[in-house]
Order: sequence, then structure tokens, then C-alpha cells
Amino acid sequence: GIVAAAALMAWLAFAYDLFSPLWLLAPAAAFAALSIWHSRVLRQRQRAARAAKYYENGIARIEGRWAGKGFGGEEYSDPSHPYAEDLDIFGKGSIFELLCTARLRIGEQTLAHWLLQPAPLEEIKARHQAIDDLRPRLDLREKIALAGEESRSGIDPRHLVRWSEEPVVLDSRAARIAAAVLALSALAAAGVWAMFGLAEPFLAVAAIEATLFVRFRKRIAHVVNRVGDHAYGLSLLASVLAFIEREQFSAPRLVALRRELETNGVPPSRLIARLNRLLELLDSRDSVPVRVIGPPLMWTTQLAFAIEAWRKQHGPKVRSWIEALGEVEALLSLASHAYEHPEDPFPELAESGRFFEAEAIAHPLLDERKAVRNDVRLGDGISVLVVSGSNMSGKSTLLRTVGVNAVLAMAGAPVRARRLRMSPVTVGASIRTLDSLQEGMSRFYAEVKRLRLLVELTARPEPLLFLLDELLHGTNSHDRRIGGEAVVRTLVARGAFGLLTTHDLALAEIAEALAPQVANVHFEDRLEDGKILFDYQLRPGIVEKSNALELMRSVGLEV
Repeated sequence: GIVAAAALMAWLAFAYDLFSPLWLLAPAAAFAALSIWHSRVLRQRQRAARAAKYYENGIARIEGRWAGKGFGGEEYSDPSHPYAEDLDIFGKGSIFELLCTARLRIGEQTLAHWLLQPAPLEEIKARHQAIDDLRPRLDLREKIALAGEESRSGIDPRHLVRWSEEPVVLDSRAARIAAAVLALSALAAAGVWAMFGLAEPFLAVAAIEATLFVRFRKRIAHVVNRVGDHAYGLSLLASVLAFIEREQFSAPRLVALRRELETNGVPPSRLIARLNRLLELLDSRDSVPVRVIGPPLMWTTQLAFAIEAWRKQHGPKVRSWIEALGEVEALLSLASHAYEHPEDPFPELAESGRFFEAEAIAHPLLDERKAVRNDVRLGDGISVLVVSGSNMSGKSTLLRTVGVNAVLAMAGAPVRARRLRMSPVTVGASIRTLDSLQEGMSRFYAEVKRLRLLVELTARPEPLLFLLDELLHGTNSHDRRIGGEAVVRTLVARGAFGLLTTHDLALAEIAEALAPQVANVHFEDRLEDGKILFDYQLRPGIVEKSNALELMRSVGLEV
């Protein structure tokens, strides 16, 4: 409408001379104002769409449709870790993808570390209090989710901390003042040149500037090259810091973390934003206008000095800021999970002992409305459960259920059970052991190496909770029976406890040899109308039948 009105006004002004063409400034100003308003509306619309997506992702997690929609944290996985790959801690559809809502890499790294390393008991209790404090703060989580760009921050906190703690290379106050004075002198000399045609003062100042630049050239280049890697992501870092700085917490751990972000009157968010502005100005040196006016203003030199001055004053504090922010983000991820699954309780952790007692435990990666829950009890009376059953009856899932919930418990997160009482444990698993063509390693040898690792883990202060799937199934039944009993006997003698699965009933005889510390349990199936059905309920004793032949027939094999 404004464009049409402007065209009509122009026609009347120039064709009929009805009024001055200066009146065209009115629709021009209106058009500029509308453009600014329109840009604001577009930003609000994008923000609303991102907010909707944030809640849609939350609903997807609640309804079990979340796999593949988040970040799986594959970069944090380690094949040599005692349980990371066995328990699907990382990857698509993993525990990490379910839990992680962090916007910053430091939050992701902190959460990944918590899932890989059990925390001390006092730390776990402190995290429980912090999660309870953060659980209802939906607005805070929404603000952080909508801060900055939609993508994850690319800034690597380790590199930022390393850069902030490096020795300062530009520390001459006199040279910094000289650069500022020369820049002002260059402006004045350029004015003299423009008004009076005298170029000599400007050329003299330029010569002095060139001398100063040559004197510090290598150090300036070092600063510019080192700081370039940290520019992307500082704006989001400052935004997340600002949201957390405004919160008033009650949990002692959060109060302590909030105290880590306190400085001498200036919040870290403002200091990081100041650094971000310096880096943006430095990055603009490649633009055409700055290429023209930059040299006489000593643009790069002054910014290099300013960045080094910032690093000298605030660099030593960056590590504590980053670590505190990472912990808050990890706690926010766990608090979001606790909010979305209010029926999941915190585990009851004892200060000592060796037991794992779960009522109605289920796997958190399964839809909680469909998952079949079981009771699992391990302790001083029964140290090992030998789980037998048919293929696909739920044996491996039970191992992963126990292992994942133990990992969540030791990370300070809620667990998927009606109730879980346990002692502090070290988790070790041999579930997904694979051969390696590159290393010339068979699956059996890979499993033997993993079993040796589990035996070594028994030296830790916390008792080992081991999870062994199809123990030694890469060898013959005779060696498997003897070797399996020896492995279990060794682990129990070293204070470990746990579960092992088998569909080789000869291995189930281990319970008789090591009774009463070892007991048999099993899963059953039944055949109805040519279909094999499972109820996934754990029962005492040894399974009495196998479905292997029926499964072979069901896919058309002549058996």
C-alpha cells in the first residue's frame, strides 16, 4: 500500500506539480519503519516456531517418539569403556539422546562424563537436590532452548579454556596507548589533508604507525590466529550465562555453582559478550570499508591489544565459569527428564554394602506405557542370577535394564522403577562384544579380553555390578561350562555381583555348583496358532524349552 501511495504521489508531484517531491520522504520513512517492524515480526515468528518445536520434542520424548530427533553424542563413545556401547549410552536412540537438552558443548561433555563415571555418594545426593530445584523451572529451560541460533554451539570449551589460560603475548600498556593516540592523530591528519591539502602530517603518522606495527607484527598475528577459533558460539554462551545469573536457587549445589559465576560487580555474561564484540570487530577487518580505514586506525593492532587485555584480566576465571555452566546445563538436562517422567523416582543409595533391589524396574528407552516391569534382587544372599530363556524372550533387555538404571543412579538421575535400593556400584558389561578384522581378533578372544577388564574393575572401592550376555558362547559347550563357572567364581570371590544370560542349559548348572550365592531365573514363551508369544515376565528356575527350531520354521527353513 505504501509503495502504491508513493508511486501515486510521485506521479502527481512530477507530472502535475501538485506538491513538492520532498513529500515523498514521508512514504519512504513509513516504508523503512515497516521494514524494521516486519523484520521484528519475522524474528518473533521464528522464535515461536522454535518454541513450538521445543515442546513438540518434549512431547515426543514423553510418548516414546524421540529417537533420532536429538543429538546422540557419538563423539563421546569409547569402545574400550566397560559399558558405554553395551548399554547404548551414546548413539541414535541412546540414553544420551533421551537425556541431553544442553545447548552448549560443555553441557554435553559434562553430561557424557556423568554417564561414563560413577559419582561419589555425596555428589549424587547434591545432584538430587539440584534436580528437584530445577525440575519446575520450565521457563528457564525454554529461554535457554530458544537462545541464540537453533543449532548446537560449535565452541569447544576445552579450546576456549586453554586459550584463556595461555601466557599473554601483548602486555605493553605504553604500546596500546601509543596505538590509540596514533589512530586519533591519523584521523586529525586526514582532516587536515582534506581541508587544507597538506598530506605530510598524515604520511608522517602513517610511517610511525607502520613502525609500531612491524615492532609487534608477529605477536599481533599470533593473537589473531589463536583467537579466530573461539569466535563462533560466544554469543550463545553469553546468553545462557545471563539466564542462569538471573535465577535464585535454593539447592546448595546450585547456590555454590551460582557463586562461581560471581565476579567483581560485572557478571560473566557481560564479560563474555564484551569479548564477543571484540571478536566480531576483529572479524570485520576483512570487509571493504575496514580494509580502507583499518590501517590508519590501526584496527587490527588495537583489537589485538584489547583482546589480550581482556584475557589478562578475565582469562584465569574462564575455567571456573565454563565448568559451572557445564554442570548447570547437565543438571538442567536431568531436571527436564525428571519433569517429563514424574513417575521415575530417585534411587535410594546406601553408604556401603553390595546389593541391588529393584521393584517394577523397566528400561528407560522403552515406552513406559508398554514396557513389562520385573523385580530384580541381588545382594549378600544371592550374588548372581543366571538368566535362561529362549531367543528374543527378554534376557539381554533385562541385563541392559539393570545396567542402564544403575548408570543413571550413579549419575544422579531418576531411574525407571517403582523403587530402587542399591549400594554404590561400578558397572561392567559384556553384551555387545564383536570381533575385529583389522585387529585380527575373534569374538571369543574379544570377550575374554572384556572379562579380564571386568576382573580388573573389581579392584575399585565400589563393588562391581557385572552383566554378561551369553557368556563364552564363542566356544564349545564343554569349555564354556568350565570357563563360565571359573569366571563367575572369580568375580564373586572378588566381591562382584550381577547377572549372566544363557540359552545353553549346561551353563545354568553353575547355580548348582555355586549355590546358594548363584540362583537360576528364566523367561518363558508359548506357541499359539503358529506364533511364538512372549510375556517377558521373570520367573524362578531354569527354562524348560527352547524356541530355536520354531523360529527357524517360522522364516521358512525346512527343519
